[in-house]
Amino acid sequence: MKIGAVIMLMDIPVLQRAHTWPEIRQIGVNCEDLGFDSLWVYDHLLYRQKKGETIGIWEGWSMLTALAAVTQRVELGTLVACNSFRNPALLAKMAHTVDEISGGRLTLGVGAGWNQPEYEAFGFPFDHRVDRFEEALQIIRPLLKEGRVDFAGKYYTARDCEISPRSPRPQGPPLLVGAGKPRMLNLTARYADLWNVGYMTIPRSTEKLTKSLHKACQQVGRDPASLPVTYMISLAWPDLLGWNVAKKRGSLSGSIEELAMTLKEYEQLGAAHLMFHINPSSPEGYQRLAQAVELYRRAG
Repeated sequence: MKIGAVIMLMDIPVLQRAHTWPEIRQIGVNCEDLGFDSLWVYDHLLYRQKKGETIGIWEGWSMLTALAAVTQRVELGTLVACNSFRNPALLAKMAHTVDEISGGRLTLGVGAGWNQPEYEAFGFPFDHRVDRFEEALQIIRPLLKEGRVDFAGKYYTARDCEISPRSPRPQGPPLLVGAGKPRMLNLTARYADLWNVGYMTIPRSTEKLTKSLHKACQQVGRDPASLPVTYMISLAWPDLLGWNVAKKRGSLSGSIEELAMTLKEYEQLGAAHLMFHINPSSPEGYQRLAQAVELYRRAG
């Protein structure tokens, strides 16, 4: 089972600011040195609270490209790219390019989007997001796998489109879809190489959604074993944060030894890859997760 870390690109509550690029670069290099299998970035443009307060975030693809250039081994991915922010053919072109820069280490994670305030702020249509996503997948997947497509739909058109040059991998970057609801799971079963869902905590929190994915696979005639499952997990270290994690829903917590045992439980459930959203996003936070990963791997 692979284990990765999310690099926070947004304003961090503990720091009261976003990480700078030198800090992000150092986190990426350190995570690679610590033995993580992968690094992931979110794809948002802003978060806006009900009171109108804005939480800022760096643009994810720009940072991911820079991380590809300063790391050597670790896999890289978007968790997940918002379909609405970019033309799907252009997104496929970007994925091939970053895969070239990284030497074949990219996973293209995509989703339909959900955060309405950023749509409104940047002028993207918020309607029919899953309809748009379904069309986009019919462009993105063949452009990743074969490098060409000829498609005309209601929302997107890519006529006689060809990607050249292409990724160093013959089949291009793997396509990961982030999904949790029935129609999105159906699209995942039809088009994805990998499935992701978050924010998970303890292993049993995944059971209902995983069963729903297997049902979607059966509906489209796909063997569920051919679609590896990945989970994004919210992890908190209360003593480093200064608040009681029990009062904050949706966060995994515990000692390093307990976390190592939890990793084993996820492996036994059949997880192929775990991506950890770590609070706080600090050197100590990543170090503790790395220690748990080392215990897990040492045990078997």
